[in-house]
Amino acid sequence: MNFITLDFETATPERDSPCEIGLTFVRNGQIAETESWLIKPKSYPYFNGMNISIHGIKPQDVKNSPEFDQLWRELHPLLQNQLVIAHNASFDMSVLRATLNTYRLPFPELHYACSVQFSKQVWQGLPQYDLKSLCNRHGIQFKHHRAAADSYACAELTLRALEHVNCHQLTDFPEKLKINPGRLFAGGYTASSVKKAPKRKSTSPF
Repeated sequence: MNFITLDFETATPERDSPCEIGLTFVRNGQIAETESWLIKPKSYPYFNGMNISIHGIKPQDVKNSPEFDQLWRELHPLLQNQLVIAHNASFDMSVLRATLNTYRLPFPELHYACSVQFSKQVWQGLPQYDLKSLCNRHGIQFKHHRAAADSYACAELTLRALEHVNCHQLTDFPEKLKINPGRLFAGGYTASSVKKAPKRKSTSPF
């Protein structure tokens, strides 16, 4: 299976303030490469202190980096018509949507899935499903809260989940991962969601 895992780090609590993006490319079920780009957010030079404490990226680190609209010329063909997976995709995909809207750029066409959602279905009953906890459980080592490392860890985790349920293609996600993938498309999106179990018919005569 081919897919891309994505991770954003942001400069402020605002979703349209990405300061780093990481992409890990999986081809034929193997991790092929990981790339990351620093981004000068529209809020530059302002960075929220709490955000800096999480990822360690400071204004001086992105001083000479492109803004998102410039970088998008490179990123768009990489993501177009691909399957994108993120850990807590509701955050990362909202960063992408909000930033595209801020720069008045059209959405790409792609499918996406959330590795938090399918991890809860594949490995039921765990106490925590954050990326660090799941990677510790599976022996995946990484430097948390940098985009390249987080996207790589998400790719490793996804491959283990796919192997665990013998899932080999996107159309198998509803049956084997118990989720419905989301979509991004020109003018809108549909969210990735957990597949609801069918209701059991009651055998009670009452």
